[in-house]
Amino acid sequence: MASAKKAGGLVVDLAGREVTVSSPDKVFFDERGETKLDLIRYYEAVADPLFAAMGGRPVLLERYPNGAGGSSFFQKRVPKNAPGWLTTTVVGTVNGTTSDALVAADVAHVAWAVNLGCLGFHVWPQTADDPDHADELRIDLDPQPGTDFDTARGAAKELRTLLEEVGLIGYPKTTGKRGIHVYLRLAPRWDHYQVRSAAVAVARELERRRPDLLTAAWWKEERGERIFVDYNQNAPHKTVFGAWCVRARAGAQVSTPFGWDELDDVNPDELTIATVPERVAERGDPWAPMYDEPQSLEPLLAMHERDREAGLMDAPWPPVYPKMPDEPPRVAPSRAKQAADPPADRG
Repeated sequence: MASAKKAGGLVVDLAGREVTVSSPDKVFFDERGETKLDLIRYYEAVADPLFAAMGGRPVLLERYPNGAGGSSFFQKRVPKNAPGWLTTTVVGTVNGTTSDALVAADVAHVAWAVNLGCLGFHVWPQTADDPDHADELRIDLDPQPGTDFDTARGAAKELRTLLEEVGLIGYPKTTGKRGIHVYLRLAPRWDHYQVRSAAVAVARELERRRPDLLTAAWWKEERGERIFVDYNQNAPHKTVFGAWCVRARAGAQVSTPFGWDELDDVNPDELTIATVPERVAERGDPWAPMYDEPQSLEPLLAMHERDREAGLMDAPWPPVYPKMPDEPPRVAPSRAKQAADPPADRG
């Protein structure tokens, strides 16, 4: 990365573009004092696996103008004063509005976003060129209170077994926090609703197999000390924190892909912008085989059809979505019980 100083900042040359970086020495991560420029250098160092994972996809920016310890906000729309070379695409929202979102076209686009204080890229499951097909299934193993990353390890093993039984291969990554995401790259044949249906089927089957460890319960009061399989991360218009992207934590932890053979040993807190580039240089991209062989959703859709034929309704949707056909009531079970119980006789 070539660079040249300018008043108040630095101009860096990335992917054939000149990107202005204001306050390059501004500390973004307190634990080791890494700066805005350090973050840009990190993304340049992991550019190959980063863009294999999210290249050509729209991204939602999570901005922390004052670094990881400060306040934040999400930004979907690219500002009007963005440089003319920036690639954007139109994305929709649940309520039907549209906006021009940044496309992860190359490392210059990432650096431009980092200059705005972007410490996290949340990635759409479709490419900008094919918005109607979700070509990724993202299975979010989300630890609930009383569980931790070690619990998530056990959940990931159950998921791997299930996928293997139906002839599929999942590819895990740390979330950069306590959970694990498992991805499947799909042939671009299925829409977002079908991919969500497959995720619902996975969540329900995992809960049937290990109700002590895993839950598909949407309502928090029903989850207990189990790993929640968050199927709604696959709902239309949903984004998921990207692979190789850096969390807004003091230690600059990275959401890092890893191999199944590392599951028992991987420590998410040790995977940071200080350690991940060397890891990539030594081990390469553990997700590389995923991109070479897109998979079929049909085995999981068959599980979904089996559940529906057995009389199961659709699983609950997030509250911001319109009411869906055959969806159960959107009210927590405890509140539904209160509404159904007659008031006590005070006479």
